[in-house]
Amino acid sequence: MHVLVIDDEAAIRQILASALGKAGHSVDTASGVKEASAKLVRGDVDVALCDIMMPDGNGVELVRSFRGSGIDTQFVMVTAFASMETAVEALRAGATDYMVKPVRNEELLHRIEQIGSMRGLKAENQALRQMVARERGVFHFGSRSMIEMERLVSKVAVTDSTVLVTGESGTGKGVTARNIHEMSPRSEFPFIPVNCGAIPENLLESEFFGHAKGAFTGADRARKGLFTQADRGTLFLDEIGELPLHMQTKLLHVIEDKEVRPLGGEQVRKVDVRIVAATNRNLAEMVKEGRFREDLYFRLAMFHIHIPPLRDRKEDIARLIHFVLQNLAAGHGKKALELDPIAEEILVEFAWPGNVRELENVINRAHILADGERITLADLPPDIARSVQKREIPGIEIASNVGLREQLRRLESEIITRALRDAGGDRRLAAQKLDIGLSSLYRKLEEMEANSVG
Repeated sequence: MHVLVIDDEAAIRQILASALGKAGHSVDTASGVKEASAKLVRGDVDVALCDIMMPDGNGVELVRSFRGSGIDTQFVMVTAFASMETAVEALRAGATDYMVKPVRNEELLHRIEQIGSMRGLKAENQALRQMVARERGVFHFGSRSMIEMERLVSKVAVTDSTVLVTGESGTGKGVTARNIHEMSPRSEFPFIPVNCGAIPENLLESEFFGHAKGAFTGADRARKGLFTQADRGTLFLDEIGELPLHMQTKLLHVIEDKEVRPLGGEQVRKVDVRIVAATNRNLAEMVKEGRFREDLYFRLAMFHIHIPPLRDRKEDIARLIHFVLQNLAAGHGKKALELDPIAEEILVEFAWPGNVRELENVINRAHILADGERITLADLPPDIARSVQKREIPGIEIASNVGLREQLRRLESEIITRALRDAGGDRRLAAQKLDIGLSSLYRKLEEMEANSVG
């Protein structure tokens, strides 16, 4: 962490800075309130060890001023005056802790470590809440390509290698990046996702590296950048192909030098951040066209993971559908809805241009529209429902003058009849082949008989 030691006695500053530096912290010093204010305003100080009585001001007032400005610095007050009134005043002003001189190195380092753990835990709790909100269970892929992809993820996750995740929109690049972080030694520290294409070009440098107060018009307070926020954790750069060339150059320097300089600031800060980048664009082609730096491309693609589109791994589609239905049921405290075999067949054969994201949206919509305990083709979006009329279905003639529900009834009857024939008349086996309950099959047979009589 970056620690600022504020004390008017040079010997004390030197002793505390030396102990903190040997423990691996980045350390700066200030001899009074004025000098400390100039360094705190940059917004990159994690912890300030602050004396209370100084020639040019009071440490408590310094804390009160900067805590009110929104700067995320934790203050630990250090004083020779061990009065309860002073301690209470400092804590009320916003200080995190209070220590009495002479400060023992072991106690100091313990307090700093506690603050670091508290900050990391806060970030981790936020990440866990987001993860739990998104994912209620563990999904197991059925396709060979995705099983291999999971194997690669497990191998690279435990390293500090930069990773480039590629694939069409909606394939799950963000989920893969988060999995890499959660499986890594950095999992106790922040996972910071950022969509590079969503940040206005004139704000990119400030967002990535932070800025000092007054760095530009409207910068009324210092701000930590994404790299500083992700320190010791993972920074997920989604849509990396959207970064302009000048920012690609700055990003390369940060990755190589592991340090950032806030916009308008003078001090360079060391950062320990793992980069996972993602794109749906062909970066190799962009390199040839001069729209992406070759050195940055090779730096990012130290480990390349490609996620194939859903249409190329149909073995996963039915699994994904039932996984989403199970999660929806768990979220509502109800039994999962059944999926009509015809609807499932159409969903598996659909091209899914939006991949997993589109499939999840379709199933969520069908879950809302479904009547009773079963999702049918009629509950699916019109473009998917119409796709049944655009493909050849052996044994079924699609008539343009017959309504959709009647066509679906005929198709369902044909599928059930085939399943019974293939099962040699064994209804239990036919139900298994259709992936429906035996009672559901009996009900369908009764409906078929009634319709034939009618």
